[in-house]
Amino acid sequence: MHSETRLILGGLTTLAVATAALVVLPYITIADSAPAPGLKPYTPTQLRGREQYIQHGCVYCHSQQPRARAFAPDAKRGWGRATVAGDYAYDDPPLLGTMRTGPDLMNIGVRQPSDQWHLGHLFQPRAYVPDSIMPAYPFLFDLRDSAEAGETVVALPPGTVPEGKVVVARPAALDLVAYLKSLDRSYPALAADQ
Repeated sequence: MHSETRLILGGLTTLAVATAALVVLPYITIADSAPAPGLKPYTPTQLRGREQYIQHGCVYCHSQQPRARAFAPDAKRGWGRATVAGDYAYDDPPLLGTMRTGPDLMNIGVRQPSDQWHLGHLFQPRAYVPDSIMPAYPFLFDLRDSAEAGETVVALPPGTVPEGKVVVARPAALDLVAYLKSLDRSYPALAADQ
């Protein structure tokens, strides 16, 4: 009986120390992190796009956390500076990603500022990146004979769309592109006076 009590107390102590070190201390450290200077809250359109990003599982193949030069060649890849806690002030939850099957997207708004590029890439990724394994998202678009006034027609490379048809972006695609373009953490990580 005495050894069972020790085992249980030892296990609970180990769990308490691990929880304190891995959950409580980091929470206390960054809980009051102010938004990084230059970070703006998401617009309603960008928030709807963020929901599309989550629903379509983009987070499973793309990270949003460029790492420091000492840990990875992310800066050499053009993915931007390493992120800090304040870069995620308006992200609930932060979409850090689980792996990097595709490139890091934290600064995709800087690397690809074109709406047309993003829309075309969502419609047919291999038309823009030949070796891409990203799935196409044609359900975010309508294939029509002509577009109506006010609709966004996607300009695609020749041979991507059947002759005489146009690809029209649905609101969900436009929202997703607005979110992707909002991923711009090119401002300095720290305020100039710090």
